[in-house]
Amino acid sequence: MTSRHGLNRRALLASTGALAAGLAAGTAVPAAAEDDHSPAAPAVLVRPGDRRYDSLLRGNNFRFVGSPDEIRVAADTAQVVAAVADAVRCRRQVSVRSGGHCFEGFWADPAVRVLLDLSPMNAVEYDPAKRAFLVRPGATLGQVYRRLYTDWGVTIPAGGCSEVGAGGHLCGGGYGPLSRRYGSVVDHLYAVEVVVVVDRHGAVRAVTATREPDDPNRDLWWAHTGGGGGNFGVVTGYWLRSPDATGDDPAGLLPPAPAHMLAGEATWAWDSSMTEGAFTTLLRNFGRWHERNSAPGAPGTGLYAVFTPAHRTAGSFTMTVQADAELPGVASLMQDLVDAVTAGSGTSPAVGTVTMPWMYPATWPGIGTPGNLLTRRYKEKAGYLRQGYPDDQLTTIHRWMTGENGNAACGMLLVGYGGQVNTVAPAATAVAQRDSVMKAVFHSIWADESEDAANLAWVRGCYRDVYGRTGGVPVPGAVSDGSYINYVDVDLADPAWNTSGVGWPTLYYKGNYPRLQRIKAAWDPLNVFHHPMSVQASG
Repeated sequence: MTSRHGLNRRALLASTGALAAGLAAGTAVPAAAEDDHSPAAPAVLVRPGDRRYDSLLRGNNFRFVGSPDEIRVAADTAQVVAAVADAVRCRRQVSVRSGGHCFEGFWADPAVRVLLDLSPMNAVEYDPAKRAFLVRPGATLGQVYRRLYTDWGVTIPAGGCSEVGAGGHLCGGGYGPLSRRYGSVVDHLYAVEVVVVVDRHGAVRAVTATREPDDPNRDLWWAHTGGGGGNFGVVTGYWLRSPDATGDDPAGLLPPAPAHMLAGEATWAWDSSMTEGAFTTLLRNFGRWHERNSAPGAPGTGLYAVFTPAHRTAGSFTMTVQADAELPGVASLMQDLVDAVTAGSGTSPAVGTVTMPWMYPATWPGIGTPGNLLTRRYKEKAGYLRQGYPDDQLTTIHRWMTGENGNAACGMLLVGYGGQVNTVAPAATAVAQRDSVMKAVFHSIWADESEDAANLAWVRGCYRDVYGRTGGVPVPGAVSDGSYINYVDVDLADPAWNTSGVGWPTLYYKGNYPRLQRIKAAWDPLNVFHHPMSVQASG
């Protein structure tokens, strides 16, 4: 039996008044090194009434559809500079979109009057001057993987969703099937090019910032190592090079890509044998395995496992595993994981494996996208886990997976994390969660607007009850460690759903938030770039 869910997102898995006030405030800003961009033809301009407008308007999540006065489709940095300058001059709120996979559709906010579409900026190339690979924000992860692999045989430890755009994924601290082995993708980020507004008169510049210790713009680089998109400016380029890489050979500057991937799947039926005790034992064992096998460099960090409890109406649920097929003893490691998860549960899942070329899972169209052509409405909520869920939370998960209110598309993911990710200090990048072993994702996917209320209620209710002891959210503590900004969730800012007294900035950024605030004040003093959960400048 070949692995199906190992290649599927459900198993594996971005105001005018404020601007006007900011322009009047005359806030002092630091001098910035400005990259020289020659004037270019203007970006493609699409307004309501244009036959292209509706096609360019919609992102991945059909719950969100904006109504901007215009869509600017930019093909290079100079066009981005001109588009942002025009928006600032006209005092119109601008938002940026690369792949369009923001879970809350911030680019579709009614206040957004100019939507800046970066999808044509999709180049992936080697920059010998920086000894790094330049990735433009409109490139999808599948495009990035393909170019890096075919030309140089390297890769990055980014997401398993091939259609996601690099623009938001990278600056939010993306992760994926190779992260336990090679770290977060931002651990390989050498530099960024960002279009910023740092002048009290609204002057717009493209600035390059690197991780070099003596770079005067280094803080701007740091803010994009997990600070999330839409906060400080428009990223128009990422340069990637591993921190320990030496020499000038491009093939040695990023992790080597596997030649083949081994994918495995274990499937359990929701039948009479799947009692509460059996179900919670499986989840408990999955968590304990990750507690024991997530130390940096441990053999188990070569495995990327995702446990996907689904509502009982789905009929079954799975655990999928991916690994470099050439890892020593990989088949035994995978079997040991299956044995450890099933131990004491009284269950015997259907198990199958398949070996496939690296490029198949990395670039196959549609892999990793929530839903399909018809079911493109979804809600996701997340949390980091320092250890597996305790018994009371496992019991709550079982109750929601077997309750009457759910449906076949309701469920969650427990995703393996840790390993090499945890070798980096919490303050070294904006990703503060550096001792977690798993991520949890709660979700539902549906087709029609009439189903919104029921599905949102299920996801929100399940998440609230699982984290009931800490005010309905994953407050950092012995078990949980906050949430993940790339799985942005407006409920964390809503006191109806977050009664913990811990604000969403702490849940996402922990102790790194004050530094992000200072960087915001320095690089976007007019608050040109903002959305409902953007970084707020410190006083």
